[in-house]
Amino acid sequence: MTDPSSIHRRLLGSSFAASVCLCVALFPAFAQQSAPRDPAEPQQGQPHPKLLPRPAAAIARQSVDEKSMRALIDQLVSCGTRLSLSSWTDAKRGIGCGRDHIVARLNEITKESGGKLQIVVDKFDSTSERTSGKPLHLESVYAILPGSDPKLAKTLFIVSGHYDSRPSDVMNTEADAPGADDDASGVSVSVESARLLSKAAPTGKGGYRATLLFAAIPGEEQGLLGGYHLLEWAKQQGYTIGGMLDDDIVGDDPSPGAPHRVRLFSGNGEIDDCDSPGRELARAIEEIDGPENIRMIFRVDRYGRGGDHYPFYKAGLPAVRFTEPLEDYTHQHQTPRTESGIEYGDFAKYLNPSFLGDVARDNAEALRELALAPAPPSNARLTGEVTPDAKVSWSAEDDPERAGFEILWRETTEPRWQVYDFIASPGETVLRGVSTDNHFFAVRSVGKNGARSIALPTEIERRPPPLPAGTKQ
Repeated sequence: MTDPSSIHRRLLGSSFAASVCLCVALFPAFAQQSAPRDPAEPQQGQPHPKLLPRPAAAIARQSVDEKSMRALIDQLVSCGTRLSLSSWTDAKRGIGCGRDHIVARLNEITKESGGKLQIVVDKFDSTSERTSGKPLHLESVYAILPGSDPKLAKTLFIVSGHYDSRPSDVMNTEADAPGADDDASGVSVSVESARLLSKAAPTGKGGYRATLLFAAIPGEEQGLLGGYHLLEWAKQQGYTIGGMLDDDIVGDDPSPGAPHRVRLFSGNGEIDDCDSPGRELARAIEEIDGPENIRMIFRVDRYGRGGDHYPFYKAGLPAVRFTEPLEDYTHQHQTPRTESGIEYGDFAKYLNPSFLGDVARDNAEALRELALAPAPPSNARLTGEVTPDAKVSWSAEDDPERAGFEILWRETTEPRWQVYDFIASPGETVLRGVSTDNHFFAVRSVGKNGARSIALPTEIERRPPPLPAGTKQ
């Protein structure tokens, strides 16, 4: 057999080979500029529906109060440590000190909003490997903004940050653990979202249809204890989770060119050809806030790490995590100290107020639009296999504030949905000349106010090809 390497060497020595190499080198750029050589789908041309504009009165970036966010972070840092194993009764040091500052700030916001918020201190016990196997007393703080729609008021949209902190040794109650970025920053986003949305909340018809919950929870560093309990608490209160936005480590952006986009993590789920509710929530947030502000990361969380959205995600619910663009691990999970000229410790001086304000605005606007939207459709199905036409069907309860539905599609390799058509009523719609095989499909509800629900991907019945007799699948 001829040695391929000798052929390669001979070709390199010829002018013909040089021209071939030049063509090969240029081909990728040429390919990128060429239009895809695929049949038009559908052949007769796609529909061109008139799309409703997004809801008016978006949260303005200049309305974010960075000063009050920084003040709350400084107050939490002043507690010395907020380790969940520390004191709940000492007013100046320990996790109880952190709780008191959060409750005080939320009470101020409640007063400013005319009493629109309901403040709840939820006390419970929990156990994990990081509680020495003993029940640990914990207290979550919730500010609730009730929905105005009788049918949607039991749909709950959550924004959460954890207010516990930790030193290098997660069991050390004596060491300082300032926790400015992890996660006083996330708490400040949750609290500022409460201020922005309660201040802007319309009353009566036109108000937020769903209920909003602004949470500051403990026990994250001890094993996501506050997150697991929040999920159970919501179920006990009879809520359906519309979406859970976890803000954890969202205050630092030291790289040149800051502020950058915030990272938004979402898991893919476990259903074939159908992304998880969390992935659809991430897409909705990016569409609301813009890809210039949101960097979607298609992974449930950072590698080897976890957050309070995880219990919701594992329960099959729409849950995502916001995290800063590029983490500095010398300022996370570190007992304050200086070694070899490097300062370790999670201090407020390392935060970027402008980036933190951007994250607060992104959270608040996403929550606003989602809480204004109709309920998502249900029972979305795709049929029409081995035919020239895809058939999309779905169900939905009556809603006088709903304008209709958008059928969405995307190439199987594309991350974002596109609107294929607008349909006024639920049922089955035939997409003539559209293959069931080449795209993924979804449906979402659209309110008369322009607010969209998160998308519901269509599910399909998987039927494998016939196999020879006696063959095991």
